[in-house]
Amino acid sequence: MPQYMALLYNEPGDEATERERWALLPRWNDVANRLRDAGVLVANAALHDTVAATTIRVREDQLQLSDGPFATTKEILAGYFLLDCADLDEAIGWARQLPIAEYGSVELRPVFAPEDLPAG
Repeated sequence: MPQYMALLYNEPGDEATERERWALLPRWNDVANRLRDAGVLVANAALHDTVAATTIRVREDQLQLSDGPFATTKEILAGYFLLDCADLDEAIGWARQLPIAEYGSVELRPVFAPEDLPAG
C-alpha cells in the first residue's frame, strides 16, 4: 500500500496564537486515534520551532553548519503524519481532517517505495 507524507505548515504566531493552537490538542489526538484505529497511521510528530533547527551542507567535503532553517519562508514546517493509504484520494480524506488545514496547510507527498526507484 502506498505511503504518503503529510507535511504540516503554518505561519509562526504570537504567544496567544500558539496557546489557541495547542488548545486544539484534543482534536489532534482524536484524528490520530482514528488514523491509528483505521491502520493508516505509520508515524507522526510535532516539530520544535525553526530556532531549534540546524541546517547541514557538505560542499567539497567541507561540513557547513548553520543555525535555523534552510530558507526563510512565511510558513514553517510544524510537523508530519506518515500515512499508509490505498491512494491519494484516501490520503486527502484523512489530511483534510487535520486541524492545521483550517489555519495552515497540509502538503501531501507520495513516499518512494523500493519499486519506484530507478533500476540500476
